[in-house]
Amino acid sequence: MSASPPPARPTLQGLPPLITPDTRLVVLGSFPSMASLAHQQYYAHPRNQFWLILSKLWGLVGADDLRLQPYECRLDAARAHGLGIWDVYAHCQRQGSLDSAIEQAQLNELQRLREWAPGLRGIAHNGGESAKHMRVTQTLGLPVVKLPSTSAANASWSFDRKLAAWREVLQEFGVHRT
Repeated sequence: MSASPPPARPTLQGLPPLITPDTRLVVLGSFPSMASLAHQQYYAHPRNQFWLILSKLWGLVGADDLRLQPYECRLDAARAHGLGIWDVYAHCQRQGSLDSAIEQAQLNELQRLREWAPGLRGIAHNGGESAKHMRVTQTLGLPVVKLPSTSAANASWSFDRKLAAWREVLQEFGVHRT
């Protein structure tokens, strides 16, 4: 008797871009975690350091810490600082949240970034999986950098080391503390 093939994994749909005409720097992740998909929010996993890093760099402490703010307020802060957020993958199949489990991925329309954000100064890939697609983003004729992943799975970088790397890039592209 032959074994039946494993059931097909459902295709997961990513989140819409947070990009405006005033966006100066777009941070591209790979694909939202299961927590982010469940909440329909970028970087929703409580151990992801994305919002903590931005809070520290933008001087948002205490009650102003972005992690304590409603999601729409976090997005407003990103927009106010000229920061766009998106992912390289539009959809994929994946069991769990690890980038290494991504299968059947289709890229987002990354070539439209300059159209949506005419003031765009650069693109930052958040982590290694996203950075695999730097060749695509480099075709836009803008500076492209790889940042250390803010994911809790990136334990090889200390928080302070991540913060320093992110500070340098945000300052370079004019998305630092206002």
